[in-house]
Amino acid sequence: MDFIHRFIPGEDSPPRRVLLLLHGTGGNENDMIPLGRDLDSSAALLSLRGNVLENGMPRFFRRLAEGVFDEEDVVRRANELADFIGKSATQYQFDPQRLTAVGYSNGANIAGAVLLLRPGTLTSAILFRAMVPLTPSPPPDLSGARVLICSGTEDPIIPVENAERLTAMLRQAGARVTLRFEEAGHQLVFGEIAAAKKWLRESSRE
Repeated sequence: MDFIHRFIPGEDSPPRRVLLLLHGTGGNENDMIPLGRDLDSSAALLSLRGNVLENGMPRFFRRLAEGVFDEEDVVRRANELADFIGKSATQYQFDPQRLTAVGYSNGANIAGAVLLLRPGTLTSAILFRAMVPLTPSPPPDLSGARVLICSGTEDPIIPVENAERLTAMLRQAGARVTLRFEEAGHQLVFGEIAAAKKWLRESSRE
């Protein structure tokens, strides 16, 4: 397998839902597991460690500066992740259509890149503190994809306008996108985690 990762089975076999957990800069395959359990206590969890190191800190793709991404590397790493999802579905015997990506910061950005570059790989995603990872050409067809974007109005790293631009990009591609703002910085707050839990419950009823 192409990523250091953990797979934790859920209550059901095969899993009713799998949460793909993608950490922020400096995280690892353990960091997002408590959040995943909080979002859905019965889901299977597939938690990854990014393959790129920046000053010793794991990430999912290279950047040239704060908020400036190496787009060639974004494309490469997004394709690696999309391929890994397919392999994992076979190894751990789950339906990839039942997978929801849950990404924070850099993890949210790589999930956004997979959405834009490999349509159909992810049909459900929760993106905490995401920004536009790249502009794909041609635009993808994301009909059927469902995305929740949670952003902070006081985030010093991601301007509100960038989150709004990502939302517009995904909507123009056909995805159903909910954009939610919190009076918060780059760290997560209780209200948006509660909102993400509700969003997941609603998706189960569709």
